Order: sequence, then C-alpha cells, then structure tokens
Amino acid sequence: MQLFTILFFVAFAAGFVDSIAGGGGLITIPALLIVGVPPLQALGTNKLQGIFGAASATISYVRGGRVDPRTQWPMALLALIGGALGAVAASLVPGEALRALLPFLLAGIGLYFALRSGLDDSDRHQRMSTVLFAAVIVPAIGFYDGLFGPGTGSFFMLAFVTLGGLGLLKATARTKFLNLSSNVGAFVIFLAGGAILWKLGLVMGVGQFLGAQAGSKVAMRNGAKIIRPLLALSSLAMAAKVFFDPANPLYRWLTM
Repeated sequence: MQLFTILFFVAFAAGFVDSIAGGGGLITIPALLIVGVPPLQALGTNKLQGIFGAASATISYVRGGRVDPRTQWPMALLALIGGALGAVAASLVPGEALRALLPFLLAGIGLYFALRSGLDDSDRHQRMSTVLFAAVIVPAIGFYDGLFGPGTGSFFMLAFVTLGGLGLLKATARTKFLNLSSNVGAFVIFLAGGAILWKLGLVMGVGQFLGAQAGSKVAMRNGAKIIRPLLALSSLAMAAKVFFDPANPLYRWLTM
C-alpha cells in the first residue's frame, strides 16, 4: 500500500509537468524501475498510466477552447497508427543508434526553446501545409513514441511551432491530444503482449489524471511564461537522462 501511495504522488507530479511541457516519462519510468518493475512491464504500465494524464490534459484544453477534436481527429488517427506500428517495431529494430543520437536532439530542442527570441502564444507563418504535416510529421513522431518514447511531446511541440506556425499554448494543447493518440496505439500492442501491471497502472493513472488537470490549468492561465521554461528544462533533463543511461552505447564507449 505504501508503494502504491508513493507512486500515486510520483504520477501526480509527472502528470502536472507532462501536461505543460511533456517529459512525464522522465519521472515515472525511473520510478517504476527503481521499485523493481521489469523494463518491459515498466514501459507497458507507463503507457497505461500515461493515457490517463494525456486524456486529462486533453479534456482540459478542449474545455478551454484550445483544441477542437472534431477538426484534429485525422491527425489523432495517424498518430495512433504510428504509435502502434512503432510498438510493433520496438521488438524488431535495434535501438542503439537512436539511443546515441537522441540526447543531442533533445538538447537541441531544449536550447531552441530556451534561447530563441520571440516565442510566445502568438501564431506565426506556417512553413508546411496542414495536409503534409498530418501525413508525414504526425505519424513519424507517433511511430517514434511507440518505438522508443522519451521526448515525444518535445518533438510534437517543435514541429507545431516551427512547421505549423502555432503559438506555444495552442501547440501544447494539440501536442497532448496527439500524444494521447500515439500512447493509445502503443498501449494496444503492449496489452497484446501482456506487459501491463494493471493495479499499479490504474493507481498511477488516477495520479496522472489529477496532476494533468492541475498542470493544464496552470498552462492555460500563464501560457508561454510557464510553458517555455518548463519545455526547455524538460528537454534538457531528458537529454541528460538518456545520455547517462548505461544502455546508451555512446555513454558506454566514453566510460570504457
């Protein structure tokens, strides 16, 4: 019971941060591994509880008028398909090169949002058509979410801001909707493989739901003032976490 209580509050904190800037898995996956959950079950259980957080944030943003599922459902469907295909590929594709490259990508995203001037809640010039964005970028990031996962929200945010021309708050709202979809797609595959700890996942899911409710309200109240620094910090923290992971071949090579 004490373990479940601790992980409930861990999930609450993850839901709060994730609803604003992404990176909730940076908190929940290490916590699950620390308490002794095997890696595959940690990933599957994390997807279960992550769905609650993403759904909670999406509900808040929909109620706040920041995203409209009636117009965004084609992107959501493509993200779901991408997440499912990525989860299937996870058992077939070696992740070594991705582990080595990912810290630099995440660090670049973090520095972009930290140092780029003029990033606020105002929409900008759209560099890619909506159809092309939906057909190429969305399923590609969804695929990555199912295949590997860390930084998915950061990649969606970067794409929406730089290619879609969206302001930070609107980009955050759409990111959570698509992240929910890719999570569902990947979860279905993990579910088929029996890699879910249901009781633990549901308890953490409640924590995620409540944390995301609180975080999304903070995001809508403060906009870019809170989203931008948290996004930069989250991306840089994920970069450090992935780089110093003993499973990262580059880290192993440097410490030989």
